[in-house]
Amino acid sequence: MPETIFSNARLVLPDGICPGGVRVRDGAIAEILPGHVTGGVDLEGDLLLPGLIDLHTDNLERQVAPRPNARWPSRSALFAHDSHCVAAGITTVLDALCLGDVGFEKERIRTFHDGIADLDALGGTGLLKAEHFLHLRCELPAPDMLAMFDPVAAHPRLRLVSLMDHCPGFGQYADLDYYRALKRRDGFSDLDIDRLIETARAQRARVRAPNRAALLARLAGRGIALASHDDRTEDEVAENAADAIGISEFPVSMAAARAAQAVGMQVIAGAPNIVRGGSHSGNVAAADLVAAGAVDALASDYVPSSLIEAAFACVRTGLLPLHEAIALVTERPARMAGFTDRGRLAAGLRADLVRVRVHDGLPVVRAVLRAGERVG
Repeated sequence: MPETIFSNARLVLPDGICPGGVRVRDGAIAEILPGHVTGGVDLEGDLLLPGLIDLHTDNLERQVAPRPNARWPSRSALFAHDSHCVAAGITTVLDALCLGDVGFEKERIRTFHDGIADLDALGGTGLLKAEHFLHLRCELPAPDMLAMFDPVAAHPRLRLVSLMDHCPGFGQYADLDYYRALKRRDGFSDLDIDRLIETARAQRARVRAPNRAALLARLAGRGIALASHDDRTEDEVAENAADAIGISEFPVSMAAARAAQAVGMQVIAGAPNIVRGGSHSGNVAAADLVAAGAVDALASDYVPSSLIEAAFACVRTGLLPLHEAIALVTERPARMAGFTDRGRLAAGLRADLVRVRVHDGLPVVRAVLRAGERVG
């Protein structure tokens, strides 16, 4: 049986940091070797982490549309996205794809169809470095959402479904002045923006409630993780908890995050928010949520490298000890998505491993293994 020992490391274990090594056999962690270990691959005192697990990344969209009006071939974009994830230490990726057009999502809809087709074509070839799963982002105010969802409802890669509402005046876009400014930067005139807001809100009033009920009925008893998106108020959280939604993803206020945890929901915060020092859209700072103990996991959202950088930023700023910060991007997201074979350095789990050296406070990923095979 092929076997490799990784020695002279600082192991990031669930309960702390320990000098030692890891024995890998047949793609799994065969043994944790604490203390002074010699032989095998010398990691030169670097940190050894479990492979990171990203519950929500829009990075595929960034690769498909690197500039406005410059769409990239979808399969090439997927390979680039995959490489970005692994370079950031992410070995398990939930690709977040949008379902439903609320007035500005047409390119995202195309990305959804292309992304599913490309993952189906490439998923079993061994050509992708990370392991990819699906996070379906369902726009409740969109008339076409259910028609898009039904053909992929039983997809074997589906791990997470989030219920979204990007209608102007609600959730992330509750501030209409902020929404108008965004649309102006996208080239919309004030008249066009007024029409878009009016149309979107009328559409929301008509289809949001029946779409929500139908989607929840389709997912009942499936064992698929359910998340709400951009919760702002305690009433929104209460509605979600009553519908057995277990995750609050990217709550935009401290009140919503605290309310979610109070009713037993888990909270995902955006890693870029921590790296940048605040929300890009004027909402609650994720670092404040971490400081309040109101975050259960981080997700990279739109920058894969933010996931590991945010974890180390939590350590650098004194918010969390290292092993707890790493759990936000490994063990805890694994639990949320129902993965029982990864997320920790422990015997019997997959050998998804990341070698990291910290330079001037920043984590530098030096090597990545997925199931014991070097991929980065």
